[in-house]
Amino acid sequence: MNRRHFLALAATSAGVLAAETAPARALRVAIAGHTGKGNFGHGVDAVWKKVPGVEVVGVSDPDETGRGKPMALYKVEGFADYRAMFAKVKPDVVAICPRFLGEHHAMAMAAIEAGARGIYMEKPFVPTLAQADEIIAAAEQNGVKIAIAHRGRYNPELAAIDKVIKDGAIGRILELRARAKEDARGGAEDLWVLGSHILNLLAYFGGAPRACTGMLFQGERPATREDVRAGAEDIGPIAGNAVHACFEMERGFPAFFDSVQNAGDKAAGFGFQIIGTKGLIDFRMDNIPLAHLVPGSPFTPAKTPRPWIPITTAGPGEPEPLTGLKEDIMSHAVGARDLLAAIRENRPPLCCAQDGRLIVEMIFGVFASHLQNGARVTFPLAAKENPLA
Repeated sequence: MNRRHFLALAATSAGVLAAETAPARALRVAIAGHTGKGNFGHGVDAVWKKVPGVEVVGVSDPDETGRGKPMALYKVEGFADYRAMFAKVKPDVVAICPRFLGEHHAMAMAAIEAGARGIYMEKPFVPTLAQADEIIAAAEQNGVKIAIAHRGRYNPELAAIDKVIKDGAIGRILELRARAKEDARGGAEDLWVLGSHILNLLAYFGGAPRACTGMLFQGERPATREDVRAGAEDIGPIAGNAVHACFEMERGFPAFFDSVQNAGDKAAGFGFQIIGTKGLIDFRMDNIPLAHLVPGSPFTPAKTPRPWIPITTAGPGEPEPLTGLKEDIMSHAVGARDLLAAIRENRPPLCCAQDGRLIVEMIFGVFASHLQNGARVTFPLAAKENPLA
């Protein structure tokens, strides 16, 4: 198991969903959104109702109507400008909510400069490695904890999955194989917007990538400079409607990532598999349970159908002992609570800014390889901007 994940889960061994003891003073939370530019993300504004030991003290949104709902929810003052809010309410924690990446860097830097102790930020992190490095440097200098809202990384089922692997249930790991959502966003946009969740867990299980190869396609042909366009949600330049990539992972096996526009199956898409010599573990992102164990060699025919055994926090095939697990994960409650614990314990959040940066670097590695006709590209990357720019 990842040691950081083990220590954080051990701290809440009485139950990740249990209410925590409130600190002597409630931490002051400021919520920053932007209607029309990513709004308040996937509930990153509402989660604080589920987090003990905090007090929401302000909401910002340039859109008056947009900020009205969270203002009413928390009965707090609203602001058109997040900088003015930070200056007045002096938050301990800032929720950076917009799904669009365009303001993530500016909001994070302003929160750090305002003296925030923690930031919970909607994913993906930022659109360039240069922005990521500036935020990380400022956060480290000021002792600020940054948590990225990749909900799967906070799932306590990961500890049980780690044990399944350690116990040898799937034998030796041969490869990781992932497909993103593959809807109309298939290709590079899918790699950024939905694939970032998967890349985060590929790195959790495989370690940081050492190198990658990748290609972008427009239909059946490789994408060209003429295919480069501005990506949605301020993700920066992208190209093509299909992506095929392979990462050489630190732990010695490859991780494959693919996304083809409109090739997805709503019942089975958006996930990955850890394929071993004696079985596999199948992950479906945003589902509870997160994963199923499928015993038996994936490469030989079976006389009877292989069972798909759900892996709960108690182990394969066991009833889930934690009530409300899906709601707490999907609402960001587990991630937000982990951020507060990280502040108290002076440790990185389970999904920290460095994890968010690694995802951006993996995406840029695919783009850089494509520009070299699929040549092997090693990490760390020298360039800090989007290779397609």
